[in-house]
Amino acid sequence: MNKAFYQLEARTPQGKSIPFADFEGKVVLIVNTATKCGLASQFGGLENLYQRYKNEGLVVLGFPCDQFAGQEPETNETVEQACKINHGVTFPLTEKCNVNGKDTHPAFKYLKNKLGGFFGSRIKWNFTKFLIDREGNPYKRYAPVKSPASLEKDIEKLLTMK
Repeated sequence: MNKAFYQLEARTPQGKSIPFADFEGKVVLIVNTATKCGLASQFGGLENLYQRYKNEGLVVLGFPCDQFAGQEPETNETVEQACKINHGVTFPLTEKCNVNGKDTHPAFKYLKNKLGGFFGSRIKWNFTKFLIDREGNPYKRYAPVKSPASLEKDIEKLLTMK
């Protein structure tokens, strides 16, 4: 088991702790999101994955981020409602955070260190996705343009591994 991942935590938009230790034994998909991004249609695909596999142990966790062209204008007070109304999102969201720079959220520092991208570890755009296995091991990083549906085979593979 990868204890480092389970020592991380995030906060809900209301400031309540989300300990990653709660995800032990689950497959976790972490995504930096933005409601006004041209890729925001991926919210629907992420929600489909969540609904289809949550009872089998999938957790989708969205991290709203405004570091790319100001595409997340929502506040912590409004982001969940906007995602639900405009995109049908029921999977958990965190408070707004940074995924690059000196104030990078610890989860993204960790994941970028473990799974560098094509041009280094920096997150290039909204909807970069990280898949973590049931043991807390970062499994794979996916480019922003990679559709949520295209992750399904990897998710199924990790869900069947006990």
